[in-house]
Amino acid sequence: QVYLEESGGDLVQPGESLRLSCKWSIGGIYLVEWFRQAPGEQRERICDIGRSGVASYEDFAKDRFTISMDTASQTVYLEMRSLKPDDTGMYYCKGVQPGGMAHWGTGTLVIVSG
Repeated sequence: QVYLEESGGDLVQPGESLRLSCKWSIGGIYLVEWFRQAPGEQRERICDIGRSGVASYEDFAKDRFTISMDTASQTVYLEMRSLKPDDTGMYYCKGVQPGGMAHWGTGTLVIVSG
């Protein structure tokens, strides 16, 4: 069963912005991470955020990506700015429960082209 659902992926032009959403439907999620996977590449971590609101980013994401969490709606957002063709890929979120149990969404596709 899938407990996290990503949305917001789209075809955009270089330089544009996009906001992805990750909504979870299972209790106990205390940390949400965003990952992405470019065609033919390994999945890479982008950032994460805890229920306290503390976030951490990989170096490549620090300047252009912002993660935020709305606990009331059980949704995490990923704001992406100044998008580049290299940002093209499937974007996934992962929710972590105490004890390390992790749940993945099925992904949302971002294509940066133009």
